Amino acid sequence: MPQDRLLWLLHRFELRARVFQAGPLSCSAEPAIDATSGMLHILQAGTVRIVSDDGTAHDICEPSAFFYMNPTKHRIEPLGGDVSIICATFEFGIGQGNPLQAALPDLFILRLADSPLLELTLEQVFRESAEKHCGRDAILDRLAEITLILVLRDLMDQRRLDIGLLAGLADPKLKRAINAMHAQPDHDWTLDKLAGVSLMSRARFAERFHDVVGMTPGAYLSDWRLGLAKSMLLKGASVQSIALDVGYGSASALSRVFSSRFGVSPTEWRRSVRA
Repeated sequence: MPQDRLLWLLHRFELRARVFQAGPLSCSAEPAIDATSGMLHILQAGTVRIVSDDGTAHDICEPSAFFYMNPTKHRIEPLGGDVSIICATFEFGIGQGNPLQAALPDLFILRLADSPLLELTLEQVFRESAEKHCGRDAILDRLAEITLILVLRDLMDQRRLDIGLLAGLADPKLKRAINAMHAQPDHDWTLDKLAGVSLMSRARFAERFHDVVGMTPGAYLSDWRLGLAKSMLLKGASVQSIALDVGYGSASALSRVFSSRFGVSPTEWRRSVRA
């Protein structure tokens, strides 16, 4: 049975979505942006123009899913036809700093016609948004989460990205090492061990990992461990237990690495986020 490439990402970093627009859009709208959330839009009908804060514009004239992985100010302008659109915010547990943050371009557009499974699922989303049954909002939120997971699956299955985490997970050999790091962050991973898992030579593995994922295996492992530490801090775990779970051995070792990267200790970071 093939390994589930999204298993640990979704298990370790809780995906949450909230739909705030479902139906006709008759005038320009600027979605409210916060510091941690991405934005998912699903165009059902009509034509819209998406204008990012830097002035970049994209006209979308057929049913499509498009999303900003990182908080990005943008405007949606209806251009023609009866525009119907669903919009949702989403985050992966710790918001900024989750492993997928750097895995995708700031804006990604996927035509529904290019992804039949996604198109089939969104028929249910559109149907639910058009009706006013009890529990509608909760169902739309869950369907938005499912939609995003299907988009991530499509990006890997169709190999639509050339670089980043999802490109690495789409690689038949690199995905072995990435899944191993995801599953066992507390393991004493070395370059030789990760190359062995990938059935590659040490030099070839290091070169290919950097070319495809965009960073060294060691840098990715460090990012993964620190992301997990943040997620566990928000769930109330102690720094000592987190250190053991993510492979730093002691609370002091984790605190040194955490403070060096983020400028504050783990407990100070948790306190500031909660505040």
